[in-house]
Amino acid sequence: MEKKYVVITGANSGIGRAAAQKFAAEGYHVIMACRNMEKGRAVQSEIISRSPQAKVDLMELNVSSFDSIRAFCSAYQAGYPRLDVLIHNAAYLNHGEKEYLLSADGIELSFATNTFGPFLMTRLLEQHLVKSQDPRILHACTTNIKHFFDPKREIDFDNLRGEYRDSRPYSVYKMYGDSKMALLLLTIKMAEDYERRGVPIKVNALQINRVKLSDETIQKMSPRWRLMARAQNWTNPLPSGMAETYFNICTSEEWREVTGRLINHKRELVQPASNEKGLAQIGNIFGAKTYPAYATDVRNLERMWSLGVELTGNEIE
Repeated sequence: MEKKYVVITGANSGIGRAAAQKFAAEGYHVIMACRNMEKGRAVQSEIISRSPQAKVDLMELNVSSFDSIRAFCSAYQAGYPRLDVLIHNAAYLNHGEKEYLLSADGIELSFATNTFGPFLMTRLLEQHLVKSQDPRILHACTTNIKHFFDPKREIDFDNLRGEYRDSRPYSVYKMYGDSKMALLLLTIKMAEDYERRGVPIKVNALQINRVKLSDETIQKMSPRWRLMARAQNWTNPLPSGMAETYFNICTSEEWREVTGRLINHKRELVQPASNEKGLAQIGNIFGAKTYPAYATDVRNLERMWSLGVELTGNEIE
C-alpha cells in the first residue's frame, strides 16, 4: 500500500492521542500537530515503542494563532508530498474560565482555536490535499450544539472580536458550544464550495459523545461539576473508541463519497431536525439522530463563511 499521510491536531492527549496511535498502527505516516511539544514528544515515543515500524513525526502548532498555522503549513508543504487525511481534533475549553480572552489575532479564543484556526489551516493545505487519491477532512464537533435547539440560542457574530467584552456576560461553555456550531456551519458550507469548484476533498463533522476525561481536565471544573464528572467517568468510554470512529470515517469505503454531513458516535448520519417542538423536541435533545435546524439556515451559513474568509485572509484561493 502506498504510504498515506495524516495530520492530527491536538494529538498529544485524549482522542487525538488515541487516534495517532490507531493511524500509526495501521501503517499511516502520522504527523502530530501539537502546541505542547514536551507532551507531544512523550506521546510520540510511546506510539513508536508500541509500533516500532511506525512513522510518527511531531510538528509544533498552536491552532489559535494564524502565524503558527501559516508556519506549520509552510513546513508541511516543504516536507511532505501530499496530505491524505486532515483531522481537526484540537479544541479550547478551559473549564471555569471567567474572562473573555482574545487570541494573538484579536479573536475570541474559543472561536480562534475551534473554528477559524481549522478553517485557515484547511485553506492553506488544500493544494496538498488535492494531490491525494482520496482526500478527507474530519472536524471534531460535539453534542453541545444541541443547545441550539433553544430557539433563543444564536451565535454572537457581533462579539467574536471582543466588541462587547466589557458589557456582555462571558461563558466559556457558551463560547465552546457556539464555536462548534460555527464549525458545523463551515463543514456544510465548505463541502458545498468544494463541490461547486469540482474539488474532490470530502469534509465531514463528527458529533463526539461522552468520553473518559483526564484528571487534569476534571481538576479545572467547579467542585459540583467535578463530582459529577468523576461519577460519569465510571461509565464513560475510553478515547480509543472514538479514535476507531475517526479512523473509520477517514479511511473506509463506507464514507468515501459522503461530504458536508454530521456523523454521530454510532457512525450514523445525523439529520437536521424537521420539528423542534413538543415531544419531537425532547427526542431531539436526548437522541443522537438530529441536529438543530439553525445549522441549515442559509443566512447563518453565509454569514459564517463570509466571516471566516474575512478573518483568515481574502487572498487565499
